Amino acid sequence: MLRSPAAREALEGAVTTVRDALDADAAAVLLTERDGRLVLGAAAGLPGEVRLGELSVVNLGPDARAGSPWVSSDNSDPIAAALRARSLAAAPLEAQGRLTGVVVALSSTPGRFDEATAARLGRIADEMSLNLEKARVGELERSWRGWLSFVAEASDLLAGTLDQERTMALVAQLVVPRLSTWCAVYTVADSGAARLAYVWHADETRADALRELLEHADMVPPMDSPGPWHGLATAPPDVRAAAGTTAADHAYAFPLIARGRRIGTIVIGRPPGDRFPRSAIELAEELSRRAALAVDNARLYSEQTTMSSALQRSLLPPAIPDIPGLEVAVVYEPAGEGSEVGGDFYDVFETAGPGAPTAASARWRFAIGDVCGTGPQAAAVTGLARHALRILAAENLSVPDVLARLNRLILAEGERGRLLTLLHGEIAPRPRRDGVSIKLASAGHPPPLILDPDGRVTEASSPQPLLGVFDGVDFRTETVQLKRGQVLLCVTDGVTERRSGARLLGDGHGLERLLSGCTGLSAGAVAARIQRAVRDFGPEPSGDDVALIVLRAS
Repeated sequence: MLRSPAAREALEGAVTTVRDALDADAAAVLLTERDGRLVLGAAAGLPGEVRLGELSVVNLGPDARAGSPWVSSDNSDPIAAALRARSLAAAPLEAQGRLTGVVVALSSTPGRFDEATAARLGRIADEMSLNLEKARVGELERSWRGWLSFVAEASDLLAGTLDQERTMALVAQLVVPRLSTWCAVYTVADSGAARLAYVWHADETRADALRELLEHADMVPPMDSPGPWHGLATAPPDVRAAAGTTAADHAYAFPLIARGRRIGTIVIGRPPGDRFPRSAIELAEELSRRAALAVDNARLYSEQTTMSSALQRSLLPPAIPDIPGLEVAVVYEPAGEGSEVGGDFYDVFETAGPGAPTAASARWRFAIGDVCGTGPQAAAVTGLARHALRILAAENLSVPDVLARLNRLILAEGERGRLLTLLHGEIAPRPRRDGVSIKLASAGHPPPLILDPDGRVTEASSPQPLLGVFDGVDFRTETVQLKRGQVLLCVTDGVTERRSGARLLGDGHGLERLLSGCTGLSAGAVAARIQRAVRDFGPEPSGDDVALIVLRAS
């Protein structure tokens, strides 16, 4: 009520009216707290600073509890004693059957007031109760509108991040200073042990001391409902001394429970003389429920991203071999934030066995492919394709035979199988070290492009059926003689279908023009320029994986 300007104005006007109307030395209004304590709401004529101590509703006589005015001719009345008066007239303030406070007229003379004065004060109290209740309800409505707006805004902010550390920091900064002076967020590990994850104080100069205090205090015990927490008192005396007055703060703990699992605790604190109002506790409880779900979502997302990244790394080759007479550069860039495994992959590997002669018998294979879709199902086909390519090549199967065998393997997967576009080739050195000879086949994949030293760009293969659709396909290879200075560019459709509005990068021979501008560049420089062009082509991040292989005869 005291936060309402209208209520404060009504109280100040009332005490002045009471003092003047009853010809009293002083007048005051005492308001009732939730725990029954009486606090000074307004006063007129009281000497100096007044301390009510532990004055409470339970100290009042039967008249107050019955809702009737009363008088006291001496200072035996607890209110008279607390306000240093020799006599008083008092009347209760009530709203909907609740004792909300007491209005009193005070005198330094014993026996100053009589029953008629008390009755008159009772009528003033009735009018005051109505005015104060209107002000209280108005302030309550304004507060709830503000709280609802705050909760809605907090929910939007919490839903806008999937980073666990950032979510916990956001929770603490939403609470401070609106609901508390400081906030600490604890998380629970899989072992069940609590960990202090984040600390925020309205006064930044006290944040380090508060963290030190919390780290040396007892951990918040497991709890299923909010409640006071007295753990600050368990810190060592030297740590409490270093924290100053913060060591005596009131603290309240709220469990973070999401999907039936306790994932942490929020602890909020206020200075000793600043108790938590019920509205702050209720709002913090509501916020803790929403925060728990946000933190758990961020935790699950982080775990999923970590697993996806590990799976994606396992589907890419460990290293690129050195090939005499050939520069090799590769690029792989997954779409999004890495929360889902992509379907693009590449590989470059040697097929000659250990101890084989290094000249005529040396062979290398390369492949670049795109599995339809993303996620675990696509990853399964990606893993099948990449490992099958190496195994089949090690058995000395030709490029067409590898594609045919891989096609049958994917068809055998049945409903679990996915369509796969694949460009597969075998690299062999040319006589007199003049570049390399490449036998390649494109199974539904974007055709590779050859860049000549004079800037001319041509396609290096014709299309054939993609894998996983038709059985009994006879694949064939085409031979490319890659001479010194020529570049072979192989990409997935994440490059050619990079979108900017309604336009694609590959429209109107866009990739050919881009490659033509790479004349004279090394394989690494060509790869970097293509990658940068894909990133810069549209204002939004790419929605597809990007993979490319650049081979340059040297």
